[in-house]
Amino acid sequence: MRNRAKCKLCNSIVESFHATDNSQCKCGEIAVYGGEALRCAARDFNNFIRIDDEDEEIMVQFLQQQSEIIEETEKEPTYEELIDMFGNYIKSIENLPEQAMQSHVSHYDLWTALAMVYAILKK
Repeated sequence: MRNRAKCKLCNSIVESFHATDNSQCKCGEIAVYGGEALRCAARDFNNFIRIDDEDEEIMVQFLQQQSEIIEETEKEPTYEELIDMFGNYIKSIENLPEQAMQSHVSHYDLWTALAMVYAILKK
């Protein structure tokens, strides 16, 4: 099956053709990526409709896995902890294999780096 979906909000049909292809609808509500891996994302999966190879709409059903919730009081990290986190992030990138170092950077990678810099600078 091809990796295609339709957004209920803007009626856009999006398709991912290969592993590095990411396609998002006009309003940004849904996305498909990963080609034949059939990966997808949505702000609200109630607005996500799969489209099969015969252009038929398939309503998505998903199971929510229950997990034990551990309540912890979140404390703001200190400046030193933020610097250490940023250093660890850099080390994890440095330890990637050569082929990974030459691959494309995703928006998640960029967001992570920018969020860490922002957190450090706002202290």
